[in-house]
Amino acid sequence: MTSDDLKEKVEKALDEIRPFLQSDGGDISLISIDNGNSVKVKLHGACVGCSVNQMTLKSGVEMTIKKYAPQIEEVINVVE
Repeated sequence: MTSDDLKEKVEKALDEIRPFLQSDGGDISLISIDNGNSVKVKLHGACVGCSVNQMTLKSGVEMTIKKYAPQIEEVINVVE
């Protein structure tokens, strides 16, 4: 699988979960895919200070990304 194919699959996964985040006043964007198995994302808006964002990241975002791209081993939230 090319990196473009992988990026497309990850973006599809984010598109699937984005409406749930937006309904809570947040959003998510893809920062990078490293070594073909690690995805870096950034949470925006209400998701940034939310106490459940780690749970959302693991149970929602990571699970959805792995559904589209099973080779992904971890999803990391980039915090500035």
